[in-house]
Amino acid sequence: MTTLYDALLAYGKSDVYPFHMPGHKRQVEDFENPFLIDITEIDGFDNLHHPEGILKEAQERAAEVYGSRSTYFLVNGSTCGILSAVSALVRPGGEIGLARNCHKASYHACYLGDLVIHSLYPQWEPKFGINGGILPEDVEKLLKDYPKTQAVLITSPTYDGAVSDVKRIAEICHAHGIPLIVDEAHGAHLGFCPYFPESALKLGADVVIQSFHKTLPSFTQTAVLHVSKSARVDEDRIRRFLGIYQSSSPSYIFMAAMDRCVEFLKNEGKERFEAFAARLEDFYAFIRGLERIWIPGYEIRGDYGIFDFDRSKILLVPDAHGGEWLAEELRKKDHLELEMAAGGYGLALTSVMDTEEGFERLRKALNRIDGELADEEAACVGRVGAGVESALDRRSRSVGYDGVVHNEIVVSLRGAYDGEKETVPLKESEGRISGEFLYLYPPGIPLLMPGERISRDVLGRVAFFQGEGLSIQGLRDYRAEFIDVLKKDR
Repeated sequence: MTTLYDALLAYGKSDVYPFHMPGHKRQVEDFENPFLIDITEIDGFDNLHHPEGILKEAQERAAEVYGSRSTYFLVNGSTCGILSAVSALVRPGGEIGLARNCHKASYHACYLGDLVIHSLYPQWEPKFGINGGILPEDVEKLLKDYPKTQAVLITSPTYDGAVSDVKRIAEICHAHGIPLIVDEAHGAHLGFCPYFPESALKLGADVVIQSFHKTLPSFTQTAVLHVSKSARVDEDRIRRFLGIYQSSSPSYIFMAAMDRCVEFLKNEGKERFEAFAARLEDFYAFIRGLERIWIPGYEIRGDYGIFDFDRSKILLVPDAHGGEWLAEELRKKDHLELEMAAGGYGLALTSVMDTEEGFERLRKALNRIDGELADEEAACVGRVGAGVESALDRRSRSVGYDGVVHNEIVVSLRGAYDGEKETVPLKESEGRISGEFLYLYPPGIPLLMPGERISRDVLGRVAFFQGEGLSIQGLRDYRAEFIDVLKKDR
């Protein structure tokens, strides 16, 4: 029998290079045996839920480094930060403006508060098949149409690196007298080097949630919640809900890791991020020489709501094959593990801890694959009667659909999730009202949420993703063959 520990140890000691989370990339070697520092709230080590000493000072150092009014350590990941922020800023039964590409945790917060959701739809970048940004004018329209909205929550940067115009969106929210929450889980590294976009915290957002573990040298599950210096929030309510959603037995290992990460940013951040930026710039220069693999960079800024782009998220788009094929090629032949593979692309997540050796291995692998794709195309052209699709046509076909999910909300999220249900085959559920979440993981963005009418569009997307071998989650039926729907459609 192989235990989880044994499997993890073997993977960690292998030659597989991680182009995936966590951001430490197994490069932090001076962290002592974690069992030595695994304690509880004993004398001298403070209490996260009532910090007065060493933990209070640690969080204050984090606030100083990030430029916030207050920073709170999160030992339950960004999820508990999102739950706390939404619960604190939107009263039970209230209304929230919510970007439709937000993580499932945002929807769980809405369920807990029985909130009325007004959806903000990101733009769709058709060339690479990714969600773009949230348009400020859409935020303005939503707040005019629904003046009882108590807060707006968006995700920026997205899992793929698209950054919205946070400054303008914040200004609009504030003009309407409400706060802006930004899920910046994938942007804890922003603001430390001009090569990367500016942090939402410095652009006017009131509450910003970041995952240290995604892009910085820290353990999985470590995150922070920032309250800006000019925040329009009741911070006592945020602390109250952090006490509800955070574990009552917070890990001192996690908190120590976050404190060390802050010290890393303070003492080494400028130098290390400049070196990281140089490695990325060299990599993007190399990419421009490839003919059959496409990687978006700064050129996608300015359209489709993409105000800026985080180039630490490397989107690898092969001409003739999908993302799963590319991920498998890199895994089997080059021992490189990507963060995620979608229909049309693979995602390599990089961080300040990535090594030059890692980038060089990725360059060599992509150069090999690019040459093989060119040979494959040449062989195809040489066949009698064979046609060759354009690069754009192939990418469009591999994505499998066009645009973002626009589902009709028929019943409130809580009303549907807690309503009386029956189970039907997923393929036969068109027109029914969903009683469950259905999402791709990663990144955990719902394709369907309870209370939405199941459309042919959604079913087509699900069928495509299943055909690509992607992970469909959220349904009670793990095989994703059946779905719970409301017995009585309302």
